[in-house]
Order: sequence, then structure tokens, then C-alpha cells
Amino acid sequence: MSLQVPAIGKDDSALPLDVSEAVFGQDYNETLIHQLVTKYLATARAGTKAQKTRSDVSGGGAKPFRQKGTGRARAGTTRSPVWRTGGVAFAARPRSYDQKLNKKMYKVGIRSIFSELLRQDRIAVCNDINPTSPKTKEFLAKIKNFAAGRLLIVTDEINENLILAARNLPYVAVLTPSSVDPVSLVYADKVIATTTALKQIEERLA
Repeated sequence: MSLQVPAIGKDDSALPLDVSEAVFGQDYNETLIHQLVTKYLATARAGTKAQKTRSDVSGGGAKPFRQKGTGRARAGTTRSPVWRTGGVAFAARPRSYDQKLNKKMYKVGIRSIFSELLRQDRIAVCNDINPTSPKTKEFLAKIKNFAAGRLLIVTDEINENLILAARNLPYVAVLTPSSVDPVSLVYADKVIATTTALKQIEERLA
């Protein structure tokens, strides 16, 4: 059994596309999708924050003053966290925020997202999305009938005119099938894919 992704645009080659129910007919799994999005956002974190502990700061090799008789609190080193030039008590260290998620779970989650996009009529096929010039005005004329707020375009090959025309539009993103991520899919109000790109996605998720 197969499902159909609707076609939009004026290109006759972009007819309603038959897709596999195994990929585009999955049940909606909110928990797994949330896990995918959380993992993707966590992995994008740099995790490069670093501070110096008392063993990293310079100085402090000698006792700053004698133990008794000065009227001050006893001190053994100027590296102590209570000193102005001392180290940090619980210093931040570089770390990875990556979360474990096996490949099978990732595939099932992406299938669930694509299936929900199809059920909500938020995904369509269009082969004439590439503008003939790198002008944003021409590109806006092409997408004005898509009735979408945030638009994700998935194309099988990078078109320079498309990249240049869309890069100034904050609500339009252009990706290839290999770079499609869960956050972009969930964030988009409408996903426009070429026939070849959608077939490549289907093969990757099969």
C-alpha cells in the first residue's frame, strides 16, 4: 500500500507522488520526537565553557603571612577561592552535551515526523522551485501561493540561485536530503521537496 504526497507548482513533472506507507504512514510518537529534538539541540551546544580551579591559577606557592598574630584569618595560599585572585570553587569544565540515541530510534522518529507532516497536509512536491536568477523578488513570487509562514525547501542538489535568493528570508530554509534534521522539520509550517529529494529521503528511512 502507498500514500500520495500532493504536488504544487506549474511543473507537470511534479505529479502527486506515491510514497511508501512504511515511511510516511507511521503513528505519531510525541515522546520519541521530543527525544530527537532534545538530542539535536543538545548536540549543537558548544560545551566549551572553562574556568580555573585553585590548581590552575598562578601564584600561591608560599604562605602569604604568618599563622598567628596578624589579626587576620589564617591563610595558606592566595589560590584559595575566598581570595580575589584565587581559583573558582566549582569551576566549569569543557564537556559534551551529546545524548545517546541509536540509529533505529532516530529513523523511527524521523518517519513519525514525515508521517505527521503528510497527515497535516504540510508537505508537498514541487520541481519548479528553483528561480532563474538569484533575485529574492523572483523567488518570493514563486512561493507566494504556498500559504506558509516558515518554509523548508528540500532539494536534491544545491542550486546557487535558490541559495542566494532565499538567504535573506529568515522564514525560509534550504536543505538537502542528507542534511534534513528533526528541528527544521518540526519548526516548518510547510515542507516543499523535489521528487528526487523525497525519493532519496524515502530510501534513507526505509
